[in-house]
Amino acid sequence: MMSQEHFDALFNPRGIVVAGASTHPGKFGFVSLHNVLASGYEGEVHATNRDASEVLGIQTVATIDELPEGRIDLVFVCTPASTNLDLLRACARKGIKAAFLTSAGYAEAGDEGVAAQTELVALADELDILLAGPNGQGVVSTPAKLCAQIVAPYPPAGEIGVASQSGNFVSSFLNWSRQTGVGISRAVSAGNAASVNVPDFLEYYSTDAATKVGLAYVEGIQDGRGFYERMRAITPDMPIVVVKGGATAGGARAAASHTGSLASDDRVFDGAMRQAGVVRSLNVEAAFEAAASFATQPLPKGNRVVVVTTAGGWGVVTADAIHSSELELITLPEDLLAEIDTKLPPRWSRNNPVDMAGGETRDTIPEVMEMIAKHESVDAIVYLGLGIQSNQARMMKEGAFYPDHGLERIVEYHERQDQRFASAAAEISAATGKPILTATELGTADPDNAGPAAVRATGRLCYGSGNRAVTALEQMWRYQRFLTS
Repeated sequence: MMSQEHFDALFNPRGIVVAGASTHPGKFGFVSLHNVLASGYEGEVHATNRDASEVLGIQTVATIDELPEGRIDLVFVCTPASTNLDLLRACARKGIKAAFLTSAGYAEAGDEGVAAQTELVALADELDILLAGPNGQGVVSTPAKLCAQIVAPYPPAGEIGVASQSGNFVSSFLNWSRQTGVGISRAVSAGNAASVNVPDFLEYYSTDAATKVGLAYVEGIQDGRGFYERMRAITPDMPIVVVKGGATAGGARAAASHTGSLASDDRVFDGAMRQAGVVRSLNVEAAFEAAASFATQPLPKGNRVVVVTTAGGWGVVTADAIHSSELELITLPEDLLAEIDTKLPPRWSRNNPVDMAGGETRDTIPEVMEMIAKHESVDAIVYLGLGIQSNQARMMKEGAFYPDHGLERIVEYHERQDQRFASAAAEISAATGKPILTATELGTADPDNAGPAAVRATGRLCYGSGNRAVTALEQMWRYQRFLTS
C-alpha cells in the first residue's frame, strides 16, 4: 500500500521531470512537457533527452543522474519499456517518490509483456516508488496547476476526482468538464494498473479536501470481493460513480486486448455495486452528469419532486420520466396551490408539473420557485424552459432589423431575465439545501445562450433534457437512501 506521501508526490509534486523529452512536436515526450508548462505548473520542471537538447525553453540533461537531489517528486516517463528499470533506479537515487509511465509493451502485449510488467512492479516496490501505469495517458491535478498528459485537454478546477483504466475516458470526462464548466480536482489514467489501481486512487480522493466525488472507469476486476469491500468502505464518505467496460462478451474481449484485463460477470458486478452504494452509469455522459450533480447540488432528503416549466410538453415528458423512476411526482398541497395562485393567472396548470402557461412576469419564476422549494413536502425541483427568451433575442440580433425598432432594449431584457432565472435557481437551492436541476436542450444546442451560460457561471450543470435531470436526481436519491439505511 502506498502512503499519503506517495500520492501527494503524484498529485502535488514539488518538482517534475519528463523523462524522454523530445524536440519533435508530434512526440509524446514533447507534448507532455508542453502540457506541463502550458497548464501553469509552478513547481520545478526538468527534462531528460539523449542529446541534452533545449526543449520549449527547458535545458534538458542526458540522464536522471544529472538532476538535483531531493527537489523532484514525480517522473513522467516517455521512454521505451526496455530502459525503464534503470530509469527507476536512477529516480530512486534522486528521492523521486512517484512515477507515471506512458510506456506500452507490458501486460497488454502478451506473455513477454506480463513478465516485464511483473519485474517493473517488483522493482518499484523495492525502491519505494508509486508506479502509475504503465500504458497510461497521464495525470491532472488542478490544485497544483498540473497537466502531465500525452494529450489534451486541461479542465477547469472543481471537485470531481477521475480515475480510469482508459486514457480515452479520462479525456472524455475532461472534455465534458470543459463543455459544462463543472470542474475537475484530480484525474489519472491507471493504464494497466500494474501496481496502483482505480480503488487506490479513489481511496486517496476520499481523503482529499479538493475532491467531493469520485468518477471512475474500469474494465477488469481481478479481485471482485476486494473491489466491493474497498468501494463499500469509501461510499459512506464520498459518492462514487462508475462506468464499466466489458459488460458484453465482445466488450470483454476488447478489454483484454486494451489493458490486459479480465472482465468480471456483469450481473454480479451490478448487484455488488448497488450494495456498496456505488452509482453505476451505462455511458460516459450519464456518468459525468451524475458526478457533476454530486459535486454541485445538495443531496435530496427524500424523493418528492416538483417540475416547474414554462411550456407544457417538456413537463409532460419529464413527468413520465419521474413516474418511471424511484422518484415521486407529488400532488401539490392545497396551501402551496393557494400560494402559487397569488403569482400566476387562473390558466396555470394547478397541478404538478407547474406549467406557468405563459403567465410569467418579470419576477414570477424566482418567486414561484422559492415558494415551492421552501415547502416542507418538496425535496427537489426540476426546472424547465430556461433560455427561451434568449433564444428569441439571438434571432432578433441575427435579423436585419437589429438594433432598431426597440430590439436592442428587448434583447438585453430577455438575456438579463434568463441570467436572473439561472442565478435564482442556484441561490434558492443553496438557501433551502434542496437540489434544483435546470434542464434545457439549449445547454448543448446553443451553449452560448444567456440561460445555459448563466447556469455554468453558477458552477452548476445545465442538463440537456428533463429526462437527463431526472436520471441524475434519481441517482442522488439512491445514494442518500444508502447513507441513511
